[in-house]
Amino acid sequence: MLLFAGILLPAALTAGQPPPADSPVIVVLGDSLSAAYGLPTERGWVALLEARLADAGLAYRVVNASISGDTTGGGLTRLPQVLERHRPAMVVVALGANDGLRGIPVRQIEDNLNAMVRRVRGAGADALLVGVRLPPNYGAAYTEGFQATLRGVADAEQVPLVPDLLAGVAEDWRLMQADGLHPTAEAQPRILGNVWPGLEPLLGPEVEPAGRDPLAPTR
Repeated sequence: MLLFAGILLPAALTAGQPPPADSPVIVVLGDSLSAAYGLPTERGWVALLEARLADAGLAYRVVNASISGDTTGGGLTRLPQVLERHRPAMVVVALGANDGLRGIPVRQIEDNLNAMVRRVRGAGADALLVGVRLPPNYGAAYTEGFQATLRGVADAEQVPLVPDLLAGVAEDWRLMQADGLHPTAEAQPRILGNVWPGLEPLLGPEVEPAGRDPLAPTR
């Protein structure tokens, strides 16, 4: 058995074996970018994360609590019920894109993210913040303030930050759906590759080595 964050983990699983029902839980609290919008759910990056953990023999269950169109305000409202229901060891907060697209004041975004991180920690779980980069047509002042807010929350709360979920994806139209907002199935391994370096240090002591090709299949 392994001890992680006060939780006893089973020894490494056989690759691909489903984790036991009492395994620690990773919750992804996100929006359409994490909810596999326009794709079969099993091809989204959150499902690929679950497969990668299983293939690495890591006893974690992954719960995708992402809802298309959600905002930091919506996530903050939903969070207490999510924490109570799943009692996670880790919460990946991947919200803010819709706030930015709606021009919600960055101070409000900051307050919501701070509150979510504190609630997650108050429940005894680790937090990982995952952000996005807004398109330039929202103006330099707002887009720069948006990015600074994400970094500011991460620094103030001392939590890891993945600054751009869609790094290497949003810039390539071949990896985006026709709406220009949501990534294709082919982009999902790269998205997981963006998240993994932030998530890996929060996992237990036996993790898959970093540095594998983010576009490589997880199975």
